[in-house]
Formats: sequence, structure tokens, C-alpha cells
Amino acid sequence: MSLLVPDSGLLFWMLISFGVVFFILAKFAFPVITKSVEERKNYVETSLNSAKEAKETLARVEEDSKAVIAQANKEQGRLLNEAAQQRDKIIAAAKQEAQAEAQKTMEDAKAQIQREKDEALLAVRREMASLSCDIAEKVIRERLSDQQSQMALIDKMLEEVVKEGGAEKWT
Repeated sequence: MSLLVPDSGLLFWMLISFGVVFFILAKFAFPVITKSVEERKNYVETSLNSAKEAKETLARVEEDSKAVIAQANKEQGRLLNEAAQQRDKIIAAAKQEAQAEAQKTMEDAKAQIQREKDEALLAVRREMASLSCDIAEKVIRERLSDQQSQMALIDKMLEEVVKEGGAEKWT
């Protein structure tokens, strides 16, 4: 008997032991292992499909978000333009109102200056008339200090009135 060559009886029992172990493994272990491998395969396939769907969904979400961002930027630009136009309108209205107020103030000031000027001229004229009357009175008193000069002045004035046609007014 050699150590390298097995005996035929040993070989027979080894084959029977192998067959029994194989039968037990085939009956009980292989279905469980096959089932686990199949479940793992299904899980991996499901995970891959889910990953593909997630990737596609992510791509759609990215496109949608880009579209939303572009729309938001467009809306922001429109709102900024509207705000700038509104600001310009408000500034223009304020300028017009300020110009109208300045024009009104200027016209009021001119009217006030004209009234004060007219009042001052009237006061000067009254003062001049009063002074003229006072001066004329003093001059006439001095010139007409006697009765004869008074009568001469009256006659002279009557002649001037008659020459100018003023006598018709009195008749």
C-alpha cells in the first residue's frame, strides 16, 4: 500500500461520502446559496436601475433648475428695468413739481416786488405833491403879500382859462 495511491475500498467510501455530502448540499445548501445569489443579483439590478432613474431624475431636475434660474434672472432683469423706469418717472415728476413751485415762488416774489414798488412810488408822489404844495404856498404867499399882486394873478389866470377854452366849461 502506497501513500500516494488510495485503496479501492477507501476510494469507494470516499465516493459515497462525497455523494451524500453533495446530495445534502444540493438538497439544502445550494438552493439557499442560489437563492441568496439570485436575491443579490436582483438587488444589484434594482440598485442599478434606481441609480439610472436617480441619474435621469437628477438630470431633469438640473435642467428644470437651470430653466427656473434663467426665468428668475429674466424676471429680476424685468423688475429692475421697471424699477428704474419708475424711479425715472418719480424723479421727472419731482423735477417738474420743483420747477412749478420755483416758478410760482418767482411769480409771487415778482408780484410782491411790483406791489411794493407801486406803493413806494405812490408814497413818493404823495410826498412830492405835499412838498410841492407847501413850496407853492410859500412862494405864492411871498409873491402875493399885497392886494394888488393878488388881483393881477387872478386876472392872469382867468385870461389863460379863456384862451384855452376853459370858459365854456364854466358856462
